[in-house]
Amino acid sequence: MTRPTLGAVAIGRNEGERLRACLRSLVPLCARVVYVDSGSGDDSVAFARSLGVTVVELDTSVPFTAARARNAGFEALLAGGELDLVQFVDGDCRVEAAWLDAGTAAMQADSRLGLVTGWRSEIHPTASVYNQMCEVDWHRPPGPIETSGGDMMVRVAAFRQVGGFNPALIAGEDPEFSLRIGKAGWRLERLPVLMTLHDADMTSFGQWWKRTVRTGHCFAEIGQMHPPHFRREILRIWVYGLILPLLALIGLFTSGWLVLLVLALYGLSFAKTLRGLKGQPMAAKQAALLVLAKIPNLLGMLTYYRRRRSGDAMRIIEYK
Repeated sequence: MTRPTLGAVAIGRNEGERLRACLRSLVPLCARVVYVDSGSGDDSVAFARSLGVTVVELDTSVPFTAARARNAGFEALLAGGELDLVQFVDGDCRVEAAWLDAGTAAMQADSRLGLVTGWRSEIHPTASVYNQMCEVDWHRPPGPIETSGGDMMVRVAAFRQVGGFNPALIAGEDPEFSLRIGKAGWRLERLPVLMTLHDADMTSFGQWWKRTVRTGHCFAEIGQMHPPHFRREILRIWVYGLILPLLALIGLFTSGWLVLLVLALYGLSFAKTLRGLKGQPMAAKQAALLVLAKIPNLLGMLTYYRRRRSGDAMRIIEYK
């Protein structure tokens, strides 16, 4: 069989050396590469052009979203000629050559595969507990999947069938896109192959908090668009982020036993999470943050519900 043709779309803003590594990993192995820039103040655009990469500079008068950038990149990529597959990647990731071969081979072998993804790994996983949490989160079991993150290889026919990414989404555009791919009858799969090396560069509690608020916003919005997806996550956020804190507050004025019960439930959640992280660096810190995460998750959910009710624009939540 004829090997499928592959292009790539990278998106970013002020990624510096991370973008350089990203584009250098793509240019030698892809038929064409497009870089979509969201208002960078560094030399990202000039560097991309120096490699012969097509650059799309988004209109700064329109709010940036990753979905908008990926759609613009896809259009620019296909304007240069037809392709079979597109590798989407964030500009802070370096793509592994073995992944591009493995993903292309999997797509070639199964015409019903609409999307394949692999494993991300952090370049500096133990630089902070926040980086390590990303490292753990990136490594999900291989096999059939419902959703993917932003690094993915997509069949052009599947992308066109579902109309691309939803540009109105400020978070969760990747799982939402994936869900529509599946509903359109395509298969999605995670291959047991290292796909990208990522540089989260998350060094502060504030960065983690904002990122976790954004995750809550994603759960609420995508859960409402594609029920019952994220139902379990949303329920846990209501319980651990709102109901238990309210019970503890009531207990302060009524019964100390109620406060102790709430603390015990949080303790059980911490212990269960810690068991799941056994052998991981900084496991106790990770477990504590995962229990605490329900609070910023709740704030993100409430932000979405408030914006939706009032008709306010969904403004992007950035942590870098």
